[in-house]
Amino acid sequence: MTVAVNPTQTGEPVFYLADEHPHPEGYSTSLGFWIYLMSDCLIFAMLFAAFGVLGANYAAGPAPKDLFDLNLVAVNTSMLLLSSITYGFAMLTMQQNKIAQTQMWLLITGLFGVAFISIELTEFAHMIHEGATPQRSAFLSAFFTLVGTHGLHVSCGLIWLVTLMVQVWRFGLIEANRRRLMCLSMFWHFLDVVWIGVFTFVYLLGVLR
Repeated sequence: MTVAVNPTQTGEPVFYLADEHPHPEGYSTSLGFWIYLMSDCLIFAMLFAAFGVLGANYAAGPAPKDLFDLNLVAVNTSMLLLSSITYGFAMLTMQQNKIAQTQMWLLITGLFGVAFISIELTEFAHMIHEGATPQRSAFLSAFFTLVGTHGLHVSCGLIWLVTLMVQVWRFGLIEANRRRLMCLSMFWHFLDVVWIGVFTFVYLLGVLR
């Protein structure tokens, strides 16, 4: 029910909900973050669809068989999957309120993430050195857009991870930091799931064509 109180100095009444209940801090964070992840799902779905349409148009240029080193990609995949496991350990130690161990597992997660990005950039640099640039063919445009967007997400996740480590170091495992770490956990695991799709759809199927 909306109720009017005393008019303000301008003469306009002020309204408020008489039956409004107090909301705990951050009660809507999970819902908002899930909505964000769904929007990210749509972005990657469109990029996968674009790669599915354009991925076989080589314009007489290099094909996946000529460019992809599956051994290197497998190592890179293992880096990201291991980072997901170590983040899970960080969540377990957070539940036990062990700040030092939580920070340690977050640091290890970050190192695996840095290794993933480093290997990916090395792969990109090698491809560009070989003349396989994004403008070379539709396949390469779709490849760099899809894989690069994923790499950009991981880079943002690393910045977020370092920021949270600083927050935990300064304020400890307070409720707000636990909630933020949980959101980053969902984001990190989401990137793992997307990468499994990239590894299968882009690299494995690309080489088998």
